[in-house]
Amino acid sequence: MTNKVALITGSSRGIGRQTALRLAREGYDIVINYARSKSKALEVAEEIEALGRKTLVVKANVGDVAKIKTMFEAIEAEFGRLDVFVSNAASGVLRPAMELQESHWDWTMEINSKAFLFCAQEAARLMDKNGGGKMVSISSLGSIRVLENYTSVGVSKAALEALTRYLAVELATRNIAVNAVSGGAVDTEALKHFPNREELLADAAKETPAGRMVDVEDMVDAVMFLISDSAEMIRGQTIIVDGGRSLLM
Repeated sequence: MTNKVALITGSSRGIGRQTALRLAREGYDIVINYARSKSKALEVAEEIEALGRKTLVVKANVGDVAKIKTMFEAIEAEFGRLDVFVSNAASGVLRPAMELQESHWDWTMEINSKAFLFCAQEAARLMDKNGGGKMVSISSLGSIRVLENYTSVGVSKAALEALTRYLAVELATRNIAVNAVSGGAVDTEALKHFPNREELLADAAKETPAGRMVDVEDMVDAVMFLISDSAEMIRGQTIIVDGGRSLLM
């Protein structure tokens, strides 16, 4: 019997890593994608293989369409199918709008927005082979709220959420469900690059109505729900996981 296969971009650390591990525990074989952290990616692969699942580790900058195509060729050669695609890889330049340069804008949009479109095209082609699949993109509250130094990333995430809606409609007839998960402040390695990291963490810890800040497992729980049969009729939606923080002024 052929196992289901999941690709999680940017899965060498943080939310991507934990999503890969959870999917492996649920019986999926896993494609681990990374851009720089080969040693971290191999550590994740070792953990997953210890669970009895197969892995494929692929280095690819998902902002580069040629490298996306090469990655999916490797997935097809190794597994011949794809059932779940989680678009998690993210990057961006954290500067005020008036300080952004063209290269900052292009880099951020390529990794956070363009990558989802061209990965989705390739993923859909493989999902067609097994009658459909699930796609989930990882967004953030900066897509709908103005956050300090977050202009390029926030706009790229807004584009990501819009693309999620368009793909959900276009791919519905192919039995492919597309949704997004948007998180509040989560204390991952990515947050270390924020100049106001401590302020964000303090705010989340103090002001979140649920009484605590969001952790990585909260995000993974939402992803797992959206790829489950229980979410069959949820399409093109962005599920906000922030303990209610964004509801307050």
